[in-house]
Amino acid sequence: QVQLVQSGGGSVQPGGSLRLSCPASEFSLGYSAIAWFRQVPGNQREGVSCITSSESRTYYADSVKGRFTISRDNAKNTVYLQMDSLKPEATAVYYCAADPTGYVCYAPYLGAYHPMDYWGNGTQVTVSS
Repeated sequence: QVQLVQSGGGSVQPGGSLRLSCPASEFSLGYSAIAWFRQVPGNQREGVSCITSSESRTYYADSVKGRFTISRDNAKNTVYLQMDSLKPEATAVYYCAADPTGYVCYAPYLGAYHPMDYWGNGTQVTVSS
């Protein structure tokens, strides 16, 4: 059974950093585009970042560009989202998801409405003083 078991969320003060991890089991992330999304209860899902499979090209929402970094370690079968200079508006549940077709990184709204094959379990990020 394919699983994406996320870790790394938590609470941090504004300006702080967190790193989210998205390791996969029974599935090779190296052949998929991987996206990070976030959602606040009552709001629509927001695309945060995406990394392609073959060339590991990266894409970011304007709201996080320059502060968040997505990366993949194929040897560990894991994708990461390093979040620096966090702001209170980053508070949300963050999800990683895999798209074997690779189209998610090129979809509107950074794939917020793109169908994804596999989803992580979600992790809460809270930025508050």
